[in-house]
Amino acid sequence: MSDKSPDRLPTPEETEQTLAETAKVRAETAKLLAEAEEATAKAGIARDAEAIGRLHRAEVERGVRKELADNVHHRVYLFSGAVAESSVKSCIRQLTEWHRLFPNEPMELVFTSPGGAIIDGLALYDYIQSLRRAGHHITTSTLGMAASMAGILLQAGDTRVMSPESWLLIHEAAFGVGGKIGEVEDTVAWVKKIQERILTIFASRSHMTRSQLKNKWLRKDWWIDSDEALKLGLIDEIR
Repeated sequence: MSDKSPDRLPTPEETEQTLAETAKVRAETAKLLAEAEEATAKAGIARDAEAIGRLHRAEVERGVRKELADNVHHRVYLFSGAVAESSVKSCIRQLTEWHRLFPNEPMELVFTSPGGAIIDGLALYDYIQSLRRAGHHITTSTLGMAASMAGILLQAGDTRVMSPESWLLIHEAAFGVGGKIGEVEDTVAWVKKIQERILTIFASRSHMTRSQLKNKWLRKDWWIDSDEALKLGLIDEIR
């Protein structure tokens, strides 16, 4: 017969044992809950890390696509604004970088310019010729207009292009002169020499003679649309 009776109070030892077992169960339950919470937290962290990773990869991919789409990657230089010392230096600096990084690779200069300084422009013209001799195929094109000095620079490329609605402007060389009569005469003589060089550039790249060019630009602005420019041989393509 068992000495345990339903009506018998537990002994201190039994009570202590029961409490110990209860505490053990509670501890194990708390441990399991803690482990479950930790696992849940780790799973959340892993999901967050994966999401962050996806966002980072997407951002990197967007950056790469943007870089690959940039004009610099395709070696296309947009020459906007006046032809001046600063704009010519910036252009030559970029072309020089491409020349050193990408030997013999093609380059394109897109002019949207009202023209400007003849001497600075001719410096860029000569530099473009040196790149052509070094093995680069240079395309010169225009959007909007290539006027005055920019029109001369349009002639510098291996391939010359105008957009359908762009304009080319050709006129006599223009310089501001002042001072003594002798100084003015010297400047005029120098400008005439420069003008002869410009005529040579246009005549060598077109179907026109020097005399025809002189008659066209004498004391006036000669605006030429893309169709006429192609017909006269002043460009190679319209696109």
